[in-house]
Amino acid sequence: MENLKHFLTQKATNLRIHSLVSTAEAGSGHPTTCLSSADIVSALFFHAMRYEPGDAQHPNNDRFILSKGHAAPLLYAAYAEAGILAPEALLTLRQIDSILEGHPTPRFDWTEVATGSLGQGLSLGLGMALSCKYLDNADYRVYVLLGDGEIAEGSVWEAAALASHYQLNNLIGIVDVNALGQSQRTMYAFDIETYCRRFEAFGWNAIGIDGHDFDDILPALAQAKASADKPTMIVAKTFKGKGVSFLENADGWHGKALAKGEELDKALAELEPLQTNGNVQIEAPTPVNTDGSRGLQPSPCEPPAYQPDEEVATRGGYGTGLAKVGGANLNVVALDGDTKNSTYAEQFMALYPNRYFEMFIAEQNLVGTGIGLAKRGKIPFVSTFAAFLSRAYDQVRMSAISQANIKYVGSHCGVSIGEDGPSQMGLEDIAMFRAIPGSVVLYPSDAVSAERLVAEAAAHEGIVYIRTSRPKTAILYRNEAQFSIGGSKVVRECENDSVTVVAAGVTLHEALKAHDALRDEGISIRVIDVYSVKPIDAAALRKAAADTNGTLVTVEDHYPEGGLGDAVLDAVATAGIRVHKLAVTGMPRSGKPEELLERHGISADAIVRKIKAII
Repeated sequence: MENLKHFLTQKATNLRIHSLVSTAEAGSGHPTTCLSSADIVSALFFHAMRYEPGDAQHPNNDRFILSKGHAAPLLYAAYAEAGILAPEALLTLRQIDSILEGHPTPRFDWTEVATGSLGQGLSLGLGMALSCKYLDNADYRVYVLLGDGEIAEGSVWEAAALASHYQLNNLIGIVDVNALGQSQRTMYAFDIETYCRRFEAFGWNAIGIDGHDFDDILPALAQAKASADKPTMIVAKTFKGKGVSFLENADGWHGKALAKGEELDKALAELEPLQTNGNVQIEAPTPVNTDGSRGLQPSPCEPPAYQPDEEVATRGGYGTGLAKVGGANLNVVALDGDTKNSTYAEQFMALYPNRYFEMFIAEQNLVGTGIGLAKRGKIPFVSTFAAFLSRAYDQVRMSAISQANIKYVGSHCGVSIGEDGPSQMGLEDIAMFRAIPGSVVLYPSDAVSAERLVAEAAAHEGIVYIRTSRPKTAILYRNEAQFSIGGSKVVRECENDSVTVVAAGVTLHEALKAHDALRDEGISIRVIDVYSVKPIDAAALRKAAADTNGTLVTVEDHYPEGGLGDAVLDAVATAGIRVHKLAVTGMPRSGKPEELLERHGISADAIVRKIKAII
């Protein structure tokens, strides 16, 4: 034991030296928070964790999430000391062509999830732990290192509640309680007992320790690994800047690198010299026991089977499509925030209860858990009301930085939901998801297209958002119709069309009513279903405009900023095409759907009035 403690102490010293030197070389970073966590990280990487240093993707590696992402130099130092990174690579920290970014991202293979927006790591770990315990037939553990400042985030407690609910004994958290936030002392400073009581109240094992004493650290990790039915949170009292006298527990050093030269040399002089200690012996993960079901190629989904005279909400088409894609692909999982009987994710749950995870009313954790599942090779469909996804938008944007293969589904979009009123109406969601780099935004207009687009989303690698509607609408397409990402459908056209109306979802049905009303008056219009809002079918839009006097009218159940109309404008901006936007303006209120569509100028009658004004 004494040899082990001596070894880990030297490794912690090496981690401190690397962190100080790399941030000094970069001229920026957060070295003092690295120093507070160095002993804990040494014990994790060189004693407690099992992983294969030559294989970042080994399915049974223990996973490590640095929730306090500003301590990234410490993370990279640990991988260097494990022989995974060349030590000289640490000197490229924060350089534009380096994989070692200021906060962790998957540009470095061993960083599975991006962190740095605080309070998200525990949800990410929860998703990975769920995958291990309930889906993977594996025995890896998930370790999450949190800062005490981020414990003020509500998302941490959303994750804490769910981890206890699912009895994730394979999830181990460590809170680095150094009591120093960015601008002042943290809420509970060094009150370890209060932190422990809070986690115990959420159903966790909680262990308070001295985070610089291996006689405390090692037994705590052993106890956490032995837990049979609860997650464990180790609450470690530490000192920011530990090991350097003028930094230790001192205000004013957050986010400040030491200056190269005299300042850095003074700090390094207080630490023992860097030592390699020879080859590091890391416990290997156990072989993965698999029944062969995972990794099988997906089979084709059953096709839609609707009658032409049916009326089905697109949220119903989503539920049916999700259940079908779940049967075709064993990696598809579903998560919902206690809205499954409205989003119709319950259809998946009924058939595949072992691949459905109820997240309850906690949208930030809903998304964060989905990201964690995605990073373990699952294809999560994360659903709730479109309006409520805005609560988790930070997690959504971080899913892009994590390069997650995740699918979001927002139901109850627009004023067409009716009497429930504006708090329930998703009117910003297209803009939200269009802004995510590399995202796909799909907006089906009937149940056939909804089913087909669910299958397209599952097959697509990356972030997809599917927008579904509450009202039942007519079936527009034959069951054999196909829908591709980036495509569109011309649903009405003739040679003498004067204007093209571009719509999706509920407003496409209003556009078709307007088409029929105008036809009776001798006015012909073209109608296009832009079910793929991003990427949008720019070629089809330009062709239609060329055929219809260079004029497009967009109609959307969404606010005008950033929605379908703006997507169309972006696609044709350089083509000299006139675009007229009809969208929801002003603050909606409760009312019948048809009343609200008319009140906000996106009804069939409003479209008719606009077309007549144009021509």
